[in-house]
Amino acid sequence: MAEDSSSTASCSGKNKNTFLAGGVGHHANGLTKSAGSATFTSSKPGAAKKLVIKNFKEKPKLPENYTQETWQKLKEAVEAIQNSTSIQYNLEELYQAVENLCSHKISAKLYKQLRLVCEDHIKCVFFLNTIFTDALDNVLFLKKIDKCWQDHCRQMIMIRSIFLFLDRTYVLQNSMLPSIWDMGLELFRFYIISDQKVQSKTISGILLLIEKERNGETVDRSLLRSLLSMLSDLQIYQDSFEQRFLEETNQLYAAEGQRLMQEREVPEYLHHVNKRLEEEADRVITYLDQSTQKPLIATVEKQLLGEHLTATLQKGLNNLLDENRIADLSLLYQLFSRVRGGVQALLQHWIEYIKAFGSTIVINPEKDKTMVQELLDFKDKVDYIIDVCFMKNEKFVNAMKEAFETFINKRPNKPAELIAKYVDSKLRAGNKEATDEELEKMLDKIMIIFRFIYGKDVFEAFYKKDLAKRLLVGKSASVDAEKSMLSKLKHECGAAFTSKLEGMFKDMELSKDIMVQFKQYMQCQNIPGNIELTVNILTMGYWPTYVPMEVHLPPEVNLWCVFVGNFRRFSKLSTWANTGKKELQVSLFQTLVLLMFNEGEEFSLEEIKLATGIEDSELRRTLQSLACGKARVLTKAPKSKEIEDGDKFSCNDDFKHKLFRIKINQIQMKETVEEQASTTERVFQDRQYQIDAAIVRIMKMRKTLSHNLLLSEVYNQLKFPVKPADLKKRIESLIDRDYMERDKENPNQYNYVA
Repeated sequence: MAEDSSSTASCSGKNKNTFLAGGVGHHANGLTKSAGSATFTSSKPGAAKKLVIKNFKEKPKLPENYTQETWQKLKEAVEAIQNSTSIQYNLEELYQAVENLCSHKISAKLYKQLRLVCEDHIKCVFFLNTIFTDALDNVLFLKKIDKCWQDHCRQMIMIRSIFLFLDRTYVLQNSMLPSIWDMGLELFRFYIISDQKVQSKTISGILLLIEKERNGETVDRSLLRSLLSMLSDLQIYQDSFEQRFLEETNQLYAAEGQRLMQEREVPEYLHHVNKRLEEEADRVITYLDQSTQKPLIATVEKQLLGEHLTATLQKGLNNLLDENRIADLSLLYQLFSRVRGGVQALLQHWIEYIKAFGSTIVINPEKDKTMVQELLDFKDKVDYIIDVCFMKNEKFVNAMKEAFETFINKRPNKPAELIAKYVDSKLRAGNKEATDEELEKMLDKIMIIFRFIYGKDVFEAFYKKDLAKRLLVGKSASVDAEKSMLSKLKHECGAAFTSKLEGMFKDMELSKDIMVQFKQYMQCQNIPGNIELTVNILTMGYWPTYVPMEVHLPPEVNLWCVFVGNFRRFSKLSTWANTGKKELQVSLFQTLVLLMFNEGEEFSLEEIKLATGIEDSELRRTLQSLACGKARVLTKAPKSKEIEDGDKFSCNDDFKHKLFRIKINQIQMKETVEEQASTTERVFQDRQYQIDAAIVRIMKMRKTLSHNLLLSEVYNQLKFPVKPADLKKRIESLIDRDYMERDKENPNQYNYVA
């Protein structure tokens, strides 16, 4: 070896040695190694030299007593860590010593020696701590155990850092051996926590602290977190703690649920349950193991909710709904959604509530005047609850529809009639309650209620009668609103349902066109007087039937009848007052009464009745509109709002009005019981025709059919409810009229008669 290749190395420790390359020296910690060699080669003078390094020819040998001395150093270091005293050796030096021992296959012995040292220390710790177990109160004992655990963890971390090479080589290669950290856990578990007395007092102490916290006391949560983490690390959390914890939790909340269900009202109880669930969830986050969350929350839900589903709903749901307690209903749904069967139980009670509450609106005749508005308000209320409280759950929407359909048809036909009248009240002129937009929204809501009723033909009959009045008397609030309603009905029930209603509008439009032509024609005729006549031409099949009434027409009106035939409905009359000329738009009956005052100054009720021939009730309403309304062109003596026998009427010479053209509205006659019964009877008569037609259609197509199958097919075709007994009567009627016959061999079967 060239002289310039020599090198020196030094090591620190108790014995410091210097060795030359190529000789024998002592490595750090006294290791003896055979030197390798390094040679420089160069092919040309002045060229760069090449360094070649060769392996040692012999494996390094440990000096005598090296293993024993090194272990003594390591043992002293471990004991210093365990006793919390200063370590006499450099940590890097200790780490290197472990590496040296492992490199010379002393790993197994080193591991065993380390385990023994740790085991002896744990035994000592156990002895020292168990002496005071009985004397300490709960919290002090738990703190002592926690300190013991924290010290142990800190010590094992430092010990492992020194023996890291052993842990990463020998231990890692031997799968049956626990790591140094796991070895420490194993020893702590075996000698300390597995002791029955220590474990029992530790677990009982933890459970007692949790119980105190549940009762509202403040406890050391960091202590609980540390101790439960210890149990988890020692892998005894589930067996030693969790099982007992869940059992005590179950007992606690079972008793609490039974007690509070008796003591508290439902809203208060629900808020308590929600608070308890939040508290337990917080415990999981703060100090319990994550694995406890699911069984813990399930236990609370079962004992505070699951065991009291029916009782909670029976005790408080109706009150929450009656009082519209939105926040409490939202909480109820939220909590019941957490429990198996909770939503289904709520759904059933929801259906029962709607049916019961809705029936009180529909069944009671005293509520007929407010029925439709109450139904609309109730529908708005349940819709809002579904949207806000029940998270728009489709099951609750469908259940609500079925419930509405059930209760609204408990009283056949009446809801349909009242819905038609309600629409009439909203579409009639003078209704200033709503804007066009609000009116449209109201009609949409009405259509939702309309969908639930079975007797849609009853609605059609009353709607048609009221529509006729609005159109003929000119009392419709808005043509757009009328046509919008018609469009909604057509979309809901089909074109056949609205064909007659649409025909009524066509008649009114046609009448306007004809009257324009008629006025142009009359301008060319030389007719005395200043009467302007308006006539509506109606198609009989579209409109309700009216009872003919004979009246006495004065010569002026009779003259016009020559031109317009027997069509007479409205007329316009010009008259004069002291303040100047005014044009009055009045009905035929009003015209007949007013024309009398061209022949005299004062007339009694009886005289007017005799002269005009107008029926008594119609005359009283006519005089009431002329003498008691807003535009009083007549005066009445004595003054009153009602027309009585003996009343006298005269022309109002002091009549004033800011408008030139004045429409004097008729007093609408309230629907009589007879008129209502007549409309209903017409509906029933139409139904009989529809039933007969349906039976004949089916029998003509099927030729032969059993009684039950015939009823089934008829029910499918009819759009209104009908009783089996009524169907049987219609079948008997058709048999009597030879449309069908009973089978001679089987009386339960019918044959079609061609």
